[in-house]
Amino acid sequence: MRLTWEELGWERVAPRIGRRRLPDWDCTVGLVVGEDAALMIDAGSHLAEGAALRADAERLLGPGRHVTHLALTHPHFDHVFGAAAFEGAEVFVADGSSGVYGNGREELRADAVRNGLDPLAAQEASDALVRPRQGVRGTLDLELGGGVGVRLVRTGEGHTAHDLVAVVPGDPAVVFCGDLVEESGDPQAGSDAVPSRWPGALDRLLALGGDDAVYVPGHGALVDAAFVRSQRDALATRFGVSR
Repeated sequence: MRLTWEELGWERVAPRIGRRRLPDWDCTVGLVVGEDAALMIDAGSHLAEGAALRADAERLLGPGRHVTHLALTHPHFDHVFGAAAFEGAEVFVADGSSGVYGNGREELRADAVRNGLDPLAAQEASDALVRPRQGVRGTLDLELGGGVGVRLVRTGEGHTAHDLVAVVPGDPAVVFCGDLVEESGDPQAGSDAVPSRWPGALDRLLALGGDDAVYVPGHGALVDAAFVRSQRDALATRFGVSR
């Protein structure tokens, strides 16, 4: 049975675009639906969560349809550990990050456990994580059918050295920001962050979306361009980045 976004607990952001805030870490995932293909943005924090997201997408899409593309905004466990549940989907990441999904799996597992994920679930997800083959160096346009397109953009370093965003043109445009933008708390800057370049990455994000876009943060409620500008300025002050 084909259900609506709201019936499945998703928030409808625009026609053919929805997002869901997941429990535990308040991580956002997105789904963009075309007539021929569908893109999931981020995959949840463990395999069971990824499988539930895939099942939701299939109920929304209808009989015989599946998620065909998966974009991972950055290599942190709460965004990528459900990825193996999307078997058959073409996976896109920021160019240069594929090694994290291979050689860095143990650190991802350890970080997940430090943050409260069940150790068995963390090990299972780490073991199943596959090194993505599609690295986005600059921009990559995906056509999903029926006039629905998505532009994947490597905005440059910020929250991590490998941030990827997804821009869906429309009126308004919708920008999936990953953790370059967070609404439910101050943006987290771990050891893999590049603070000196983070404000510049947000400048590029704003140029992509424009003043009227809906910005979907990696954690928290939907925001507008004014919020992103304010967070950019706060990050510049926080990290001593001159503007």
